[in-house]
Amino acid sequence: MSQVSPVSLLAERSCWTRSASARNVALMLRYALKRLISLMISLAVASVVIFAVIEVAPGDPASFMLGVNAQEDTLAALRAELGLDVSKVQRYFNWVGGMLVGEFGTSYTYRTPVAQMIADRLWVSLPLALYALALSTLIAFPAGIYAAARRGKAGDLTVMGATQLGIAVPNFWVAMMLVLIFAINLRWFNAGGFAGWDNGFWTGLHSLTLPAIALALPQAAILARVMRSSLLDILGEDFMRTARAKGLSRRQALWRHGVRNALIPVLTIIGLQFSFLLAGSIIIEQVFYLPGLGRLVFQAISARDLIVVESVVMLLVFAVITVNFLVDLAYAAVDPRLRGRT
Repeated sequence: MSQVSPVSLLAERSCWTRSASARNVALMLRYALKRLISLMISLAVASVVIFAVIEVAPGDPASFMLGVNAQEDTLAALRAELGLDVSKVQRYFNWVGGMLVGEFGTSYTYRTPVAQMIADRLWVSLPLALYALALSTLIAFPAGIYAAARRGKAGDLTVMGATQLGIAVPNFWVAMMLVLIFAINLRWFNAGGFAGWDNGFWTGLHSLTLPAIALALPQAAILARVMRSSLLDILGEDFMRTARAKGLSRRQALWRHGVRNALIPVLTIIGLQFSFLLAGSIIIEQVFYLPGLGRLVFQAISARDLIVVESVVMLLVFAVITVNFLVDLAYAAVDPRLRGRT
């Protein structure tokens, strides 16, 4: 009988490994391409819906700016200056075409480029969302893992009670309590306003700390419960019992095999939370008087500044869809089974 040399076996195994790796890369690229096409279709549909909903809202920006007693010829001149004298279809394509090259138009009220207004406010809203998400994750992960590891015990009941309270209490009430305790009584923070990044990174971060905590606590409660539930499901799987049978302690099996496999639903929640924190912080920005995107939208709606409202909402939708796209890719990286699906 002919014997197969170790060198031949090694070469065959190496060839098989390279083939499997190339197949995984091809599946990942195919999955990413499909998700990218879905992203572009979603953005196109969202732009039509946003423009249609905002444009059909009652009120004329020119009339709002000049008042009810303005002359008709003056109103016509202002409409022409603002680009409101053309059809809605043409205005839609002008708006979309401008966004594709980074031109969002000019604010009706402030007469400044919308892109500059958004950029200035984004330097507040984006760090605030990232800060709140970091705090939420740092709180939720240890709490969820701790509760899952002590299921049914006092620690688990305490964490679940705290998370239930965190979900029930609205974040604006948390914000007001933080201002009352840490700004008015203890005077550790300012009650509102933003110091600006020009005064130093830590000064700016200090200004965002209370708003970030107010945003993070309810999200941390949700994330901790998802982490606990997902980890408990994983702990009941056969491969976890196999890991225990091979000699791993409960703690070792939990950290080596449980946590990573429990991250799949948690990643989805984190992506959704970031989108919410970026797009849904308008109340917190109002409470703390922060010059962010949410406050900009509120002011633009009050002033009937349609171009600002449309552009900011479209930017937020783009951020939400893009984050979901990245979460899908992370999902596929963690769970290879998803790469072969639609």
